[in-house]
Order: sequence, then structure tokens, then C-alpha cells
Amino acid sequence: MLAHYLFSRLQHHVRWLRKAPSIRFWKMGKSYWISAGPHTTQLYVAVPASCWPIIYSADYNITFVGFEKLHPFDSGKWGKVIGFLREEKLVTEDTLVTAIEASEEDLLVAHTRRYLNKLKWSYVVANITEIPPLFLLPNFIVQRKVLKPLRLQTGGTIMAGKLAMERGWAINVGGGFHHCSGDSGGGFCAYADITLAIKFLFERVEGVSKATIIDLDAHQGNGHERDFMEDKRVYIMDVYNRHIYPGDHNAKRAIKRKVELDWGTEDKEYLNKVETHMKGALNEERPDIIIYNAGTDILDGDPLGGLSISPQGIIKRDEIVFTIARSQHIPILMVTSGGYQKRTARIIADSIMNLHSLGLISKSPAET
Repeated sequence: MLAHYLFSRLQHHVRWLRKAPSIRFWKMGKSYWISAGPHTTQLYVAVPASCWPIIYSADYNITFVGFEKLHPFDSGKWGKVIGFLREEKLVTEDTLVTAIEASEEDLLVAHTRRYLNKLKWSYVVANITEIPPLFLLPNFIVQRKVLKPLRLQTGGTIMAGKLAMERGWAINVGGGFHHCSGDSGGGFCAYADITLAIKFLFERVEGVSKATIIDLDAHQGNGHERDFMEDKRVYIMDVYNRHIYPGDHNAKRAIKRKVELDWGTEDKEYLNKVETHMKGALNEERPDIIIYNAGTDILDGDPLGGLSISPQGIIKRDEIVFTIARSQHIPILMVTSGGYQKRTARIIADSIMNLHSLGLISKSPAET
């Protein structure tokens, strides 16, 4: 009887620890690891007012003896976006925020140690990135050439969360790995950057207790949906092609506002649905921050998206999202997510320039 009582009390305390916002808890084998309060991180650094809240690193781009060409994703698009913004004189090297790589302790805020250990096997990374030849490479090369760029982008998304709260908006030129959850990766997504950004905000930023994810990538965002399945603090709106990957029916249970599209959906119908449902989502639940997953794989001709949105439609979509968020004074964090055509980099840059020309983004919060 005593053993039964002690075991029941232990279960009670374990359940409490898992819910406590200032306690981090993992089960590792047959033992437990508990840490009180937020861990030490380099990601929540102070950013000079002279910098745009735009996060980037030249090391975002994945280039390694042509292996990156074996996946339709343009693994150099992030650098191209910044190149276009520099040509337009919007940013310089000195006015960008340089992304910092997420450490293992940072990643453990959302990921299990078991999952992170799996990434030490090249065949696992090959499956997640959908680049089979990576299986043949030593893992230290895969870590340096593939996973480090993704960890940098993940760090960039986490940094963007803090900046969005300070400036009213922030853009990570990378990130948006919405198929990755705390214990599983896929679809070129090895780290759950959206989940991590939200968990960091909940733990570290006073006044952030509710978040809304507006996922407008062509694919269902099953990673963050699995992570926040039981978390009532996170409202998810997902607009996606119902016929394509991942078709995760279990994860769909986490979507509060589900908008399923058919093959070839065009601008008029798409933009009307985005605007109507985003306004409806914010009416249902007013968040402290919006995480906007701005995939460009909705572009007409995208080999994986299956939709027919024009470049102008994508620019208008981003304008609608920012207009609604800014008009309601809700901080917004944007990540760029999927997009599998060479011209998407130009469209992303043009969209950012459009947001600036309309006064929806600027360096200083006082200017917007």
C-alpha cells in the first residue's frame, strides 16, 4: 500500500512539473532530468536600434558538391533574397541581424534528446531532407554542411520572436520548418523552429501567454500541430492543398481554423479565404504574437504545391497578413518556409519591399 501511495504521489508531481512554465522536464531512460527556470542561451541578445528586425546568416545556404541539387528546394534562396534587398538599398550588412546557431540546450526546449541523437545518423538526416545520397556521407560532414545551416535558421526564428515583441514585427529570411515536431522530422524539416520560438516566448517574455500560428505554406503544418495538440495557448490556422503531403489526419485535430484547398486554386479565391479566415481567427482568439509561416510554394508552377497563385497574389497575401496584424497592434514574426522554384527568392524580396513601401514595416516601432 505504501509503495502504491508513493508511486501515485510521484505521478502527481510529474504531471505538475510538466505543466509548470518555469520547469523543464525530460525522461531519459529510467531517470529524470529537471531544471528550474529558463536555461542559459545566446539567442536572446540585445539588438541595436540601427538594425532592421530582419535575421539572416550567409551560412543559411546549403551548398555541398551538388548534393543540394538532388532536392527541388532551392537551398540558396535565402542568400538570393538578401541579395535583392541589398540591390534595392533596403538593407546592408551592418543593418541586418546576424543569426546565431541554436545550441543543443536551446533545441531541448522543444525536442527530445532521443530525437536529437537520431540526427547523429546520416541515414536519418537523408530521410528527413529527402536527399538519399547523404546516407553515404560521414555524419560530421552532414552535421556541418546540412544540419548546421538548419540550426542557424532555427536560431534565427527564435531570435525573431523576441525582436517581434520589441519592434512589432520581425522576419527570419529562413526557417518555417513546419513538418518537424519535438520527436520527429520530415519534409526537409529537421528542427521545430516554430515550436521553439513560441516556447521561448512563453518561458522568457513577460506578457506572452497566447500565440496564433498563421500557416500559409501550401502544405499542412503537421509538426507544430502535433507539438501544440493539447496546448490551449496556441491557436492554429492552416491553409493548405488538401491533396498533398503530409496528409497527417491526426495532426489536423490541432487546427482551430482549417482551410483546405483544391488543386489549382487561384488568386481571387485564395486571397479572399486568407483575409476572411485570418480576421475570423483573431476575432476568436486575440494572441500576444502571430507566427506567420509564409511559404511561397503556393506559386503557380511549383512542383510540390499544386496551387496556382501568381507572384502578385503572394505579395498581396503578405500585405493582407501584415495589414491585419499591424492594424490590430499584434506583433508578427514571419518565416519564409517552402518554395521550390528559382523565382521565389525574387518574389519574397519584392514582397518585403512592398511591405516597406506601404509603411507596414520599418526599422523603428515608432515609424509604423
